[in-house]
Amino acid sequence: MMSSEEYSGVWTLGEVRNGEISSVSYELLAWGKKLSEKLEERLSSVVLGHNIKRKSQELFEFGADEVYVVDNPKLEHFLPDIHANLCEALVREYKPGILIASATTYGRTIMPILAARLKTGLTADCTELDIDLKEHILLQTRPAIGGNVMATIKTPDIRPQMATVRPKSKRPLKPDKSKNGKLILKEYSSDLYESRYKWLSFEKDESSDLPIQESDVIIAGGKGMKGKKNFDMLYDLSKMLNGAVGASRPTVDMGWVPYSHQIGLSGKTVTPHFYMAFGISGAIQHVAGMSSSKIIVAINKDPDAPIFKVADFGVVGDALEILPALLKKLGKGERNE
Repeated sequence: MMSSEEYSGVWTLGEVRNGEISSVSYELLAWGKKLSEKLEERLSSVVLGHNIKRKSQELFEFGADEVYVVDNPKLEHFLPDIHANLCEALVREYKPGILIASATTYGRTIMPILAARLKTGLTADCTELDIDLKEHILLQTRPAIGGNVMATIKTPDIRPQMATVRPKSKRPLKPDKSKNGKLILKEYSSDLYESRYKWLSFEKDESSDLPIQESDVIIAGGKGMKGKKNFDMLYDLSKMLNGAVGASRPTVDMGWVPYSHQIGLSGKTVTPHFYMAFGISGAIQHVAGMSSSKIIVAINKDPDAPIFKVADFGVVGDALEILPALLKKLGKGERNE
């Protein structure tokens, strides 16, 4: 157990994808800046990857005071145990008071491992982070009980205080190209790079140009779509709106759409600016994964469907009648003739 007395500073866990700093890394710095200013402590970011030393300096423009970089060929691909080893070594050496990551696949994989090794707490999928100025501790707010209440969680006695925040839940700060910071390049012994995993290959999800967790617009379908073929219309609409396609669990279980599109407690948690649900009844498990969307539009022929309770706008009608009419109005034409 780590005492809180020695620990200070706010850290964000940056992400590298395809050799580039991911946009979620800049979002995290916007979260971290708010916290570090209230605590009057330094804001730092951690980046693990290969050939990313130069690119990591971009993080200074977005608010970082310090950037810890581990640059090694063995970090070209994501192997969870190596990344966890290095993060643990950094935390034990530099002792940050707060460590936050994005609730992406990367953050959801690394943070629980770290929390277990460091014997500290972790609050996942936060929608708000703040500082209790009286106690100088992190307030971690997230939906609970299927999204029906908001719970605020504290880690008062042990450090670091750890949380993941939902992607797209905060805009990056406006970059300041004049800002500089301290780049700390770290090297570690070979034993920390030993892995139980073997990298085979990466297969891109060809069903979507953009992961649903990173999309500002999501067009989602449920059992009311009545079959796999009808999901083509959802793909058409999502492309017209520069969005991504989401789905309820039953449609994934029936093989209408890949699991990577599933939204809910057993799928992805999303926070887009615009969420449009066609033929989704609104089971509590699904709503828990999308209720934080900024604008929710629901189309369902059942006027008592639970989805309407969380929708900002609702249309009572058959999704398979409304969707083709909407596509035609937008100039795509009908697909289910």
